[in-house]
Amino acid sequence: MKIEQIYTGCLAHAAYYVENNGEAAIFDPLREVEPYITRAAKDNAQIKYVFETHFHADFVSGHLDLAKKTGAQIVYGPTAKPGFDAIVATDGQIFKIGNYSIKAIHTPGHTMESTTYLLIDENGNEHGIISGDTLFIGDVGRPDLAQHVIAELTEEKLAGHLYESLRNKIMPLSDDLIVYPNHGAGSACGKNMSKETTDTLGHQKQVNYALNPNLTKEEFIKAILTGLTAPPGYFPGNVLMNIKGYDSLDKVMERGNKPLSVEEFEILATETNALILDTRNANEFAKGFIPNSMNIGLQGSFAQWAGEMITDLKQQILLVADEGKEVEAITRLSRVGYDFTIGYLKGGFEAWKMLISLLIHCNVFLLVSLQKNILIIP
Repeated sequence: MKIEQIYTGCLAHAAYYVENNGEAAIFDPLREVEPYITRAAKDNAQIKYVFETHFHADFVSGHLDLAKKTGAQIVYGPTAKPGFDAIVATDGQIFKIGNYSIKAIHTPGHTMESTTYLLIDENGNEHGIISGDTLFIGDVGRPDLAQHVIAELTEEKLAGHLYESLRNKIMPLSDDLIVYPNHGAGSACGKNMSKETTDTLGHQKQVNYALNPNLTKEEFIKAILTGLTAPPGYFPGNVLMNIKGYDSLDKVMERGNKPLSVEEFEILATETNALILDTRNANEFAKGFIPNSMNIGLQGSFAQWAGEMITDLKQQILLVADEGKEVEAITRLSRVGYDFTIGYLKGGFEAWKMLISLLIHCNVFLLVSLQKNILIIP
């Protein structure tokens, strides 16, 4: 079966590309959708569906832009109430991708709309499950996130739903199915995820603590809820963006991808409430920086640290970045909902340092000249 995992390490995120007979589907896409469109074009395939396993909390999905640019239909599982046109599947509903079949299996627990998609090949053989945040390799999705959006839910209730979903919907499936989860180690959506990004369901039944058949429901709930850390502060905002909609990435890039001279940068920093975000390496930042700037290095888990450190998703941001890294920084901020970058310092910190050095030199030169009773304007 033709399925490709498209993994993004900084978010520990996996999207999936499935294609057969000129039709394709994307599962859980990231915000920037051109790589998926390009991938389908290589197969001369039309993207027919964008499947979402749930309303994601840890990133802003690319479902809306992808649907707009390709004409694909967005699919959610039962109980989902998106604020835009989408198919809300029924439990067990079948979708066709060429000669492949995609079966929606409602598996509430991580969230109430969480859905696992069973992949069935052209011969009717069950190949694997795209499990979203219902089942990870070594773990299951934490059940305490949806309650921050829907007040009447409790983590205990969600954990109970997850227990039933795993026992009644997932564990009865064939051991030789491949599990394709939405995240791997490093994601805040679970607490015990493996660095491996796929496995067989049979092996997970043996080693994944949450699939232990001897656990009672009460024991399962206790095991799932023990050891959870507080979710990152940006998670609720990302959920709402995924439910209600958001600006297209094209608009976000148009707003943010603006080179600013030092003078223009200083004016905007003064006249707006913009945060100066320096994305250089921490060692370089330590050698010199613009006053009142925040440093989050672009290397590693940049987006997740931004989500921890910047409390308001609507915060205007002025970027200081290594030359050539500005677009990457704007894109990675947008992945977690920071859509209001309003420009970047052209020439980076070196341009600012050069001007400051020149001003200091000019002031010293002027002071020496005045002491000699000579007025010289450099």
